[in-house]
Amino acid sequence: MKLISATQLRFGAVGVANTLVDALGYALLVTLGVPLFVANFISTTTGMLLSFTLNRNFTFRAKDGDVRRQALLFFGVTAFGLWVVQAAIIFAVTSAFPGVNVLVPKGAGIVVGLVWNYVLYHKVVFRQRPAQVEAPVAEVTHD
Repeated sequence: MKLISATQLRFGAVGVANTLVDALGYALLVTLGVPLFVANFISTTTGMLLSFTLNRNFTFRAKDGDVRRQALLFFGVTAFGLWVVQAAIIFAVTSAFPGVNVLVPKGAGIVVGLVWNYVLYHKVVFRQRPAQVEAPVAEVTHD
């Protein structure tokens, strides 16, 4: 029994890649004098676009699906995970453990967000639909 599937490994590699693009892009833009909010918007958007492209084509290999539908679902799932799920986990951990280091609730939020993203990308966004098999047509004979 495998603990981690090949798809999960690809998902992790894509996550590392888009996180690096986000972090390095942000650092570069800020260093070049771009305002923080603008730099963050550009770097996170670039990371999400890379994430969508790599998850669609490499992780889940869902090239045959409707790209517009997948893109809308992807950005909806990702945004909800970042802005609602992660925020709720941060709030819950901070409330349950007052005074805890700020990285603990953020880390918990990231972990729950990763699970949220993987499950919904796999089951909803890039879901593999079985090929439709046409029912055989009865042969009609004319006597």
